[in-house]
Amino acid sequence: MSDVMRAVRFHEYGGIEVLRVEEVERPVPGPGQVLVEVRAAGIQPGEAHIRTGALHDRWPAVFPSGQGSDLAGVVVESGPHVRGFAVGDEVVGFTHRRASHAQFVVVDDVHLVFRPAGLDWDVAGALYVAGTTAYATVFAADPGPGDTVVVSGAAGGVGSLAVQLARRHGATVIGLASERNHAWLKEHGVLPVAYGPGVAGRIREACGGRVDAFIDTFGDGYVALAVELGVRPERINTISDWQAAAEVGARTYGEGAAASAVVLGELARLASRGQLEVPIARTYPLEQVRDAFRELERQHTHGKIVLRPQEKSF
Repeated sequence: MSDVMRAVRFHEYGGIEVLRVEEVERPVPGPGQVLVEVRAAGIQPGEAHIRTGALHDRWPAVFPSGQGSDLAGVVVESGPHVRGFAVGDEVVGFTHRRASHAQFVVVDDVHLVFRPAGLDWDVAGALYVAGTTAYATVFAADPGPGDTVVVSGAAGGVGSLAVQLARRHGATVIGLASERNHAWLKEHGVLPVAYGPGVAGRIREACGGRVDAFIDTFGDGYVALAVELGVRPERINTISDWQAAAEVGARTYGEGAAASAVVLGELARLASRGQLEVPIARTYPLEQVRDAFRELERQHTHGKIVLRPQEKSF
């Protein structure tokens, strides 16, 4: 095995143009860690915001910075005192070191689960951030039988999972999305509503007037919309509009509230059994990371965009 690998790096804050794929030293696993050959790694809007410096006060970058939390791959090396995993194991996991957009990544053994039989590599590699964030938002909004919950960005990476998890709780779910995604929402038992001017009236018409909970995966005024619809602040959850949440007393549960291998394992099992669909919008080889983020930042993607670090770009 070579001592170098390809990895995404950026050396300063900026737009997509600061992203590079560089040859760097392949990491070595320490105690309780394994080295994973990455087969698939999802990309996130939050990574773009970190790269531009928009989240510097909350999550500053240390340069040169890597990227990536989501990962799925094969264990190729093991450090001492590793529990439960061995070379050759197929795994799904996560890292908090901004490092999974690379051919190899070191991962703590407590941040891994076995890849369930039949779980697609791309789905496995896109599951952690979107899945645990959706899990946390649904927990925070606490929808149940008899409740109506609205989800903004309902066809996006987080929203497409949140609507399904809320439905599993027995709630009536209204999904805000562009009309081209309405058919998918209907197929998953969700009442689709177009976003844009007049959305409050369309929501009231769809649900008969009462909204019990609101999950905001997009920002841009949806916390205020939830208040306008009469939702109690403790049943409003946003993953991006922290200022609006502070002003009204809404919740801000996200990935960190469900960041565990236990939750990831539950989501992986649901996905492997066909009980949770993780839409994959498109895949890219590592060298086309700029193209991947260019598509992501258009903000109209249905589902997840995934990097395949072992795939060659021709």
